[in-house]
Amino acid sequence: MDTDVIVIGAGIVGAACAHALAQAGRRVLVLDARIGGATGAGMGHLVVMDDNPAELALSRHSMAQWRALAPRMGEDCAYSACGTLWIAANEEEMAEAERKQQRLHAHGIDSRLLDAPALTRAEPALRKDLAGALEVPGDGILYAPNAARWLLAQGGASIRVEHAKVDAIEDDGTLQLADGSRRTAPQIVLANGIEATTLCPELPIRPKKGHLLITDRYPGTVHHQLVELGYVTSAHHSDGDSVAFNVQPRPTGQLLIGSSRQFGTTDPAVEAPMLARMLQRALDYLPGLADLNAVRSWTGLRAATPDGLPLLGKHPWREKLWLAVGHEGLGVTTAPGSAHLLAALMTGAAPGFDAAPYAPRGLLEERMSAAPRVHQ
Repeated sequence: MDTDVIVIGAGIVGAACAHALAQAGRRVLVLDARIGGATGAGMGHLVVMDDNPAELALSRHSMAQWRALAPRMGEDCAYSACGTLWIAANEEEMAEAERKQQRLHAHGIDSRLLDAPALTRAEPALRKDLAGALEVPGDGILYAPNAARWLLAQGGASIRVEHAKVDAIEDDGTLQLADGSRRTAPQIVLANGIEATTLCPELPIRPKKGHLLITDRYPGTVHHQLVELGYVTSAHHSDGDSVAFNVQPRPTGQLLIGSSRQFGTTDPAVEAPMLARMLQRALDYLPGLADLNAVRSWTGLRAATPDGLPLLGKHPWREKLWLAVGHEGLGVTTAPGSAHLLAALMTGAAPGFDAAPYAPRGLLEERMSAAPRVHQ
């Protein structure tokens, strides 16, 4: 097969890019080093986020695509339209829930406020002194590794996957592989998460470590994805170590518990103090967790940009190279929208929403800061 585009990375973002490009008539070769990444380590949440207008636009478009794909996805993708409950611990957070509802309503996203009694009826396992919640019924969860494989399979003969590690990108865009061979195509997409910085050190991306824990099977304990409304202020924008309450009911009956954030480390080891801090936060909201058996805990690395938005578009100076990186903790949610936007830019089509906020940025500054200084 002649190749129009090479995609580096077969995680959820790379797979979505390959799928979108194949849908646009391109013949795609996907190179995957099979070293694992955020797709396999993350929670697989599908949630509309509204920290800023660009994040809201990208997640809203992506969620619409996931809902359109869901009826055709295999059972092993574990898609569940469980919705999200944004939990308000007090009246201040309940006021934020009301503001969040107004923002979502302004963009046509359905949600409803639950007072304390309604929250107790919806999730009896939560502690009883909570103020209420905002329910976003269009959110969901899935199992991202299988969803990525499913997306690649939808390309049929238009997508070919090769298990190969890319060691370098040459000046003309040719890829050097670890086995000494080379691959080239008219366009290259870099979509390998935190590993992208090994090929493009100038990318303004840094690792953000997270812990997760999954329990044994307790069907019916929790019905919605549960996230504390303080999540945004306690974890999402923090530069230091932080934890937030986030629990999902997996289709297996297990509970997936998060979340934590740490900068400045790439050590994959589970850190007992951080895990204990994260679980204590979860226990504060779901006291009954103390009686459940944990099956496994693990960590992963998110690829975080300074402003929290992914880099989607043409690399400013590297030949043939396009970027789909820096999705932080929203790679699964925003993969289809990111891929749709990037494929449109690469093929000259109209993206359907403004691409400007996600255009690669900060690279020239990184390049200048890394360049040797000339002393006069």
